[in-house]
Amino acid sequence: QVQLVESGGGLVQAGGSLRLSCAASGRTVSNRAMGWFRQAPGKERGFVAAVSWDAGRTYYSDSVKGRFTISRDTAKNTVYLQMNSLKPEDTAVYFCASGLIFSMYSRMYDYWGQGTQVTVSS
Repeated sequence: QVQLVESGGGLVQAGGSLRLSCAASGRTVSNRAMGWFRQAPGKERGFVAAVSWDAGRTYYSDSVKGRFTISRDTAKNTVYLQMNSLKPEDTAVYFCASGLIFSMYSRMYDYWGQGTQVTVSS
């Protein structure tokens, strides 16, 4: 079993930055891909970013490419999402996920955190 706990969400003005963290416990996630997804009110959960198990590959949704950066610290069993130039449309609950396959599809991830709220004011 893998437990994932997100932190770092909050309220920020448009143009600001936040860094989300996802701490894993239980089994190690060092051999697993990690992803970030988000869900805005009234919308389906959507892909944000993913990083392969060895951090050799990253992938971003078009809406965040160039503004967000995903990274991982294997020693700390933690994944990060650095979010810059935030926009009101980035407002959502952000979820961390772990899976065996490096993918943008939520169905490929079998462990999920509870989410952290990010609100961007205009």
